[in-house]
Amino acid sequence: MTTLPFDPLRATFGDRLLTAGAEISRFGRDAISEEGYGGTPDAVVYPESTDEVVELVNFARERVIPLVPRGGGSGLSGGAVPVAGGIVVAMERMNRVIEIDTANLVAVLEPGVVTKALDSMLEPHGLFFAGYPMSEEICQIGGNVAENAGGGRAVKYGVTGDYVLGLEVVTAAGTVLRLGGRRVKDVTGYDLIGLFVGSEGTLGIVTQVTLRLLPRPAARAVALGFLTDESRLAEVTPALLALPARPSAVEFADAACMRLLSSLSAQWRWIPSGAAMLLVEFDGSDANRVASERDEAAALLKSHGVVEVSRSGTEADYEKLWLLRKQVPWALMKKSPHQTMEDITVPVAGTWPLIAGTRETSRRRGVEIANFGHLGDGNIHVTPLKPDGLDVGRWHEELPDLQTELYRLAASLGGTISGEHGIGHKRRAFLPLVLGEAELETMRAVKQALDPLGIMNPGKAV
Repeated sequence: MTTLPFDPLRATFGDRLLTAGAEISRFGRDAISEEGYGGTPDAVVYPESTDEVVELVNFARERVIPLVPRGGGSGLSGGAVPVAGGIVVAMERMNRVIEIDTANLVAVLEPGVVTKALDSMLEPHGLFFAGYPMSEEICQIGGNVAENAGGGRAVKYGVTGDYVLGLEVVTAAGTVLRLGGRRVKDVTGYDLIGLFVGSEGTLGIVTQVTLRLLPRPAARAVALGFLTDESRLAEVTPALLALPARPSAVEFADAACMRLLSSLSAQWRWIPSGAAMLLVEFDGSDANRVASERDEAAALLKSHGVVEVSRSGTEADYEKLWLLRKQVPWALMKKSPHQTMEDITVPVAGTWPLIAGTRETSRRRGVEIANFGHLGDGNIHVTPLKPDGLDVGRWHEELPDLQTELYRLAASLGGTISGEHGIGHKRRAFLPLVLGEAELETMRAVKQALDPLGIMNPGKAV
């Protein structure tokens, strides 16, 4: 580990500056299972205010030390991993909800607030933040902003960036930018908020967020069924999205995922053999109307060959049906820790051609590829699993070529390589497959203008 002059920070941070021991090792990884995507920090700092972040940035700039902002560590792109060493800026102690403004339907908060904790605070006010991802129990708001995270309900509600009205950001120059505010409309100058949302900490460190809130749905209901002929996704997906009521979620997991789940636990043995799962959710203010929308979707599913359709009645039913979908990534991880969960997004009509294309790749290469994710917005987590008999080293050698083939398939369908997980350092080398040189050069120019020394999360995104 590099010896760096951290002593000047001790006066401010005291025991909130860590430079050795097991405590800092956990900051070298995110939620990607493969060790190769990890890194080693030289130090970890826990700031508690914007002023402390400014001090830290000035210290790092003067010594050209990398800074890596980090939220809950739930990312799947290596975006918050210190691939170039330096200081991990752990935002978890900047976790105040400054205000819940019910008159303007906004929340002002620090980036270390856990998404689920915010939801618990909003519930008594009958409000919610609609742009949350499915890792809401552990992810932090700052990480959601950094990745422009989405989730299962993006088909109706959109993603994090759709709800960011204001940001406070410390730039690489140590300057504090205060962007936007509590106003819904603002076209005063460039969209600097949009520039920082999704920038993965490569342009600055977010220290405060103003989020737009929505009235909390009073009712929600789910219809879940199984499709034995996956090619019928080509017809059932647009039919679901053409329903008079927009579903709040349309989720999918293929037959390989279902087969794995049923083999791992007796609670899933009822899943029909050789069938893929479809889950459709509706929410709204009127329970009877939501139930009617669920029933209409259930009838549509049956008309397209979906079998064993279950409908949630109670909240317990609802949670049980959603659990089937939520267990999929954990089952895949148990099956094989050596895998790559991709984040491909295509136009909605391209979801079946994408899945069909992965089937061809799977057969030709002898690699099992599971597919699951957010069918309603075309975001499919294409997940190749290391074959049991293949050496791990060989798997890592062959993986980039396999990823390239899958990404080219996505591009041929009008898609791209990430819809919600981000680029990080996992997908950085593959950007030229979906972006032209002019687009990449523009991104580099923005990075150079805002971070000329390259200290803000180097090795990521650009």
